[in-house]
Formats: sequence, C-alpha cells, structure tokens
Amino acid sequence: MPVVTTDAESETGIPKSLSNEPPSETMEEIEHTCPQPRLTLTAPAPFADETNCQCQAPHEKLTIAQARLGTPADRPVRVYADGIFDLFHSGHARALMQAKTLFPNSYLLVGVCSDDLTHKFKGFTVMNEAERYEALRHCRYVDEVIRDAPWTLTPEFLEKHKIDFVAHDDIPYSSAGSDDVYKHIKEAGMFVPTQRTEGISTSDIITRIVRDYDVYARRNLQRGYTAKELNVSFINEKRYRFQNQVDKMKEKVKNVEERSKEFVNRVEEKSHDLIQKWEEKSREFIGNFLELFGPDGAWWWSLNCMHCQNSQNWPGAVAHTCNPSTLGGRSRRITRSGDRGQPG
Repeated sequence: MPVVTTDAESETGIPKSLSNEPPSETMEEIEHTCPQPRLTLTAPAPFADETNCQCQAPHEKLTIAQARLGTPADRPVRVYADGIFDLFHSGHARALMQAKTLFPNSYLLVGVCSDDLTHKFKGFTVMNEAERYEALRHCRYVDEVIRDAPWTLTPEFLEKHKIDFVAHDDIPYSSAGSDDVYKHIKEAGMFVPTQRTEGISTSDIITRIVRDYDVYARRNLQRGYTAKELNVSFINEKRYRFQNQVDKMKEKVKNVEERSKEFVNRVEEKSHDLIQKWEEKSREFIGNFLELFGPDGAWWWSLNCMHCQNSQNWPGAVAHTCNPSTLGGRSRRITRSGDRGQPG
C-alpha cells in the first residue's frame, strides 16, 4: 500500500501526493487496532474521546480508487462528515447514509460543532449542543461522534483522528472569512461529494413554525404550556384561548351535523326497505284476494256448488252438473227449468 512522502505537502500541511514504495516490514507487522464499524445497533455510537484509539500502525494515505476497491477488514476507510445538525431530519440522515456507503469498508466519524462556534459563525440554534450530540449518536449510519468539532479542518485534527476522506455536498460553503471552508480539503484530494436532499432543511422547518406561529402557540396552550413558557403576552393568550373555544364549538357542530347526516341516511335506507317490503306484501295480499274472491276464485266455486246442491232438493228440479261452464256468473241467476217464465 502506498505511503505518504514527507516532502509532498500542500500549503496547509495536508499530504497530497503518494509514494509507490512499499511499506517496510516493520510497518506491515504492526496490526491496525483502530475502532471497527458498528455491526449491531443495540447501543448508540460512542464519542471520540471514549474510544481512545491507540493504534500504532502507520495510517497510509489512500486514494479514492483504492478505497473503492476495498481495504483489509482491520483497516476501514475513515470518512469524516461534519455539521450543525440542528433539528435532525431526513436530509441529515440521507447525507450521512451517503457518506457511510461511499466505500465498501467505511468507518464514519461525525463532527458536531459546539453552541459557541455555531452561534458565532452561523446563528442561534433550536437544540443545544448536548441534544445535537445525542441525536447523532442514535443515527444508524454513525460509528463515532466528535464533540466540539472545529469550524475549519486543520492538519492536526485530520491527523489526530486518522481521517482519510471528508464527505459533504459540493456547494462551496462560505463562512469564517473563507469562500469555501473545504477548499484546502478538495485541493488535497480528500473531498468526496454527497448530494443534498431537496425540500427539507433546518431553515425550512423553522420557516414553517414561524409562518404558522399562532397555530403552534394555540396548540401548546391547549397541551398545558403557560403563556410565560411560550413568551406570549396576556392579550394574545386570551385571544388564543378564545379561538380554541371557538374551534371546539365548531368541531362539536361539525360532529352533530355528521351524526345527523348519518341518521338521515339510515332512516332513508330503512324507509326504502320498508316501502319495498310493503309493496311486496301488498302485491301478495291482492293476489291472494283475487285468487279467493275473483270470478274464478275458490270462494265463488264453493258458493255455486252449495247453490246447486240446494236446487236439486226442490220439487220438480232438474239436476245440473256443478261446473263453472253451466253456472251463471256473479250477475246471472240460477233458476229451475220448471220455473222459467214464472215470477221468481
């Protein structure tokens, strides 16, 4: 593996050229004891000052091509990413995921700047440094967290933490009187770009909160926060509480309207079913009535049969066959043959 030549350094002191001479036998015999990438996620990532790396093996400089080909298991590629990481969100996580997966065998160190540095060079944060440190420790892609990271990376810092490459988006980051704080890293061939996630950033989240300030103030008042805790004036507190009461009344009215609509719909459905059943029963009743009392119904048949039987018992009566064809209809009168022409 190539090693760093002592006479090839940039103006900043960062090595930028490689020697093709093989390492000496004594260097090869020394085993790397640097921390290894996390294999399990049952505990948060450690802080750099807790790992206490005492590896005595020479840390040979790698090219990007060599790192992408893969390195021995005991020599992971140490990738560094830094930032503020205020209101840690998916954009931060995606950037760290990219940094972690740049090479087959990577160890990701994440530097988090302190409150003092951040407030001085960038502005006030929502989360304090302790909260930001903890947020990074619980990201699955992070192997180690460096507290109080420097705003501008120095050769001493890179050497201390045995950093091979620095990962960040490629947009020039102007700060602390520099057009690009990563310029010297890029010149040394140690910079590896990542892609920003569009549509999400800490500034965007803060903008949403500021834009909808009244909504969130009312929300937190409802959840038990005091006006003093929210830095809300007495008048605004009363206005927010009144608006909350109005919203509750609107919600109650809305619920009543929805329930009324549901009730009306159920009544209409049941009314439709009842009408349909009533129509069916009506048709059935009419059919049964006609079958019983109609011209050809069973009632008329039985009545006419009884009349025929009674007529046969009269003196001089002529026997008749009792069937519908010989019997008169409803309006016709059945008479005896001997009585024709006589008054009834």
